[in-house]
Amino acid sequence: MFDQLGDRLERVFKTLRGHGKVSEKNIEEALKQVRRAFLEADVNYKVVKEFLEDVQKESLGVEVLNSITPGQQIIKIIHDKLVGLLGGQHRAVQFAKSPHPTIWMLVGLQGSGKTTTCAKLAARFGKAGRKPMMIACDLQRPAAIEQLKTLGRQLNVPVHTGTGSPLDVALAGLAEAAAKQCDLVIIDTAGRLHINDELMAEVLGIKENVQPTETFFVADAMTGQDAVSSAQAFATKVGIDGVIFTKIDGDARGGAALSVVKVTGVPILFAGVGEKIEDLQPFYPDRMASRILGMGDVVSLVEKAQETVDLKLAEKMQEKLRKAQFDFEDFLEQMQQLKKMGPLESVMGMIPGVGRELKGMQIDDRAQKHMEAMILSMTPAERRRPEIINGSRRARIARGSGASIQDVNRLIKQFGMMQKMIRQFAKPGRKGMPKLPLGMPMG
Repeated sequence: MFDQLGDRLERVFKTLRGHGKVSEKNIEEALKQVRRAFLEADVNYKVVKEFLEDVQKESLGVEVLNSITPGQQIIKIIHDKLVGLLGGQHRAVQFAKSPHPTIWMLVGLQGSGKTTTCAKLAARFGKAGRKPMMIACDLQRPAAIEQLKTLGRQLNVPVHTGTGSPLDVALAGLAEAAAKQCDLVIIDTAGRLHINDELMAEVLGIKENVQPTETFFVADAMTGQDAVSSAQAFATKVGIDGVIFTKIDGDARGGAALSVVKVTGVPILFAGVGEKIEDLQPFYPDRMASRILGMGDVVSLVEKAQETVDLKLAEKMQEKLRKAQFDFEDFLEQMQQLKKMGPLESVMGMIPGVGRELKGMQIDDRAQKHMEAMILSMTPAERRRPEIINGSRRARIARGSGASIQDVNRLIKQFGMMQKMIRQFAKPGRKGMPKLPLGMPMG
């Protein structure tokens, strides 16, 4: 989402790093380029103006540290100000004190992704030990009710539906949640194609009567500054506690995310990074700023690995690597663990410096599936002892996986090179055997 902005800023920083001494003129020219980059990314012009004034003021008044160049210090200032622009500190969602249930109410325009986000929240916090229920108050679109019911069945989460007014449905849903002892209630409200008095009155009526613990505005990141304008309207007329952006993995310019906190005064709490139910992540301003500036996001990468990877298998793999005992069975296991972490392009983008290097390259996840198919076409003995795979066996593996013999030859050759590298690292007395963070699959 922030690729275009990141590329422009990287060019500005490259120029700054080239100066042994940064003058007022250097700073002024660099900030002109930063301004252009932000405006092209569709950031609110008032937000850009205030951001650059803060950066310039601090850049001119800062005392240059001996350990870093002036250019690096200005880059750090821009990073810190960008973190502030995105909200500063991460803010966790609020829960009601027992015995009261936590009530989250989702508001926003039609098509922003509220219904799917309800299910994503229910899945995330159900996994964390909560007992969620979803209430379908979007009576404008019968399809939204059916969608929520379908998602509820997939997650084994109860969904309350009803007739009457949206407020009647909400109140009846709360009564059912109490009867079923659900401690997290997520209310899906109706949207419109644009802001109008009828929508605001309906949403405000529900909020005043159910008194939600949190009210989240759900915004489609692809709609740019329209999302910011809508968030501001809801913040003023209804009151919101936080923003959830959907489709943040898309190719939008990113200006909405960089503007909404300043304009509304509320934090971004979550970001939808894909279509799957598990593709909802807490929003960390410092991590997002680092990714925008090409610094990667190792913390999120490790957390994602720890959420999806079997830790016992990871510990077992570390031990096998130390003993240089690595075969196709292990390789297949690692591929399957890596696949759980999501698209390879997204994973690689979290590694510092790698995301920029991969810019423009097509990372085809299907190649991983082809390798997996070839390995699965091998017998257990062949996976454990690749050296026995002769010509006839290679032909059989190719037929079984729908690959060519050349593909099988290439896979076996590359695997042999990997084994050789692992043996080199595992030699007695040699230091530097790569030890991955616990839970991180080797690529």
